[in-house]
This record gives sequence, structure tokens and C-alpha cells, in this order.
Amino acid sequence: MSGGTSFGPEGAHILLVDDEPKLRALLGRFLGEHGFRVTMAQSAAEARDRLRFMEFDLMVLDVMMPGESGLELTGGLRGERAPAMPILLLTARDAPEDVIAGFEAGADDYLGKPFDPRVLLARIRAMLRRAQPPPAPAGPLQLGDRFFDPSRAELISPDGRTRLTGAELALLVAFAARPHEVLSREALAAALGLDDVNERAIDVQVTRLRRKIEPDPREPRFLHTVRGRGYVLKPGT
Repeated sequence: MSGGTSFGPEGAHILLVDDEPKLRALLGRFLGEHGFRVTMAQSAAEARDRLRFMEFDLMVLDVMMPGESGLELTGGLRGERAPAMPILLLTARDAPEDVIAGFEAGADDYLGKPFDPRVLLARIRAMLRRAQPPPAPAGPLQLGDRFFDPSRAELISPDGRTRLTGAELALLVAFAARPHEVLSREALAAALGLDDVNERAIDVQVTRLRRKIEPDPREPRFLHTVRGRGYVLKPGT
């Protein structure tokens, strides 16, 4: 079922997954009116079917659904066929621990219900901007046996190209643009397009990035914590 047939100015195709028919129809119509192509699914299983046969630029996903939850689907997709597709979670549970669980599962953003559809639209546009290839930066950075090429948005490891989520890529681009410089959590929140500086959420995303670039994430060699100030990337062999 599709809510709109024209592409938005970004050329984005959105997968909207929610088990509430009225909300699904409302959001599908709203996003379609703003120029996006929207495909809908009412469950995680139906979303997986859509992903098997179609390409999407972004997914808006309800957390609380019968059967496989949005958190479970997010975690599964990050290790499967859609590791880099931006995912925005919708939920009526927006306590800090719920938000953190969403980011730990691999979500790029989180929006609590009820919400103004205009806020959702703004979040989607911000996420799509972050997903665009980064501007021409400095040359590739060496991170041990890995290389990050910002101009191609690629992290190359001995086993080939390491897949990055949209949030991981946005953070690594921000660090690569200012190596050896401490970036505050405020600066990292801006790089992620987040309105609020949720320190725990930023820390979770940094932890996820470390798993991709560090030989031992528990003993970082390249991405260091600077207590009370933020994080600094120190590339090298």
C-alpha cells in the first residue's frame, strides 16, 4: 500500500511502518503531500517483505507493534540487508531509558508520540541531509589497519568495506574534518541533527562507532574520551 506516487525534492522513498491504520494513513498522506514517495507496512514482517523487493532512503518505524517490535526489527536490519538506511523510531514510551534502547538498537533518531507531523517532517529532512555524501574533506584517514575515505564515505578494513549506519557515518565525518580536536557533545549532536543534547544517546552512538574502528573498543586507540569536554579522534597506525 502506497501513500503518494511522486518523489520529494530529495528523491526520497520512505518506508512507514506502524500498526495503527489511522496514523499510518495520516502520516502517509501528509508526507505524500510534501512530495515524498511513501510505502507503508503494518508490521515488521510486512516491512521485511517490502525491503526484500524495494529500495528505501529512510524508514519511519513504530516501536510498539504486535509480534516483532520496532526495536527488534531495527537491530536485525543493522546486521542484515539495510545496515546504512536511516531509521527514525516512533513510540509512546520516550523515557530516557527507552530512547537509549532505541539508539543502542541502531536507530538514528527517536520521536515520542503524540507529535506534530511537522516535527516528523523536519526530522526526516535532517536525516536525509545527513545521509547525503559528505562535502569534499581532507584525504583518507588511517585508523590502524582501517582507512576512512570521507570523499567516498567508506571505511575500508582488511576484510573489505565496513558498513556504517547513517549516524555512525555522520559522526566519523565530523571527527575526520577535525582530527586531534576535542568535539563537544553539543557539536556531535549537531552533526547528528539532534535538537536536544542527550549525553547518553551521544555516548551510545560513539560506542557503536568504536566497535567499527577500534581493534578493542574497550581500550580505544583512536577515538578517545576527554572527561568533561567530549571526544577526540587521533588517527594513526
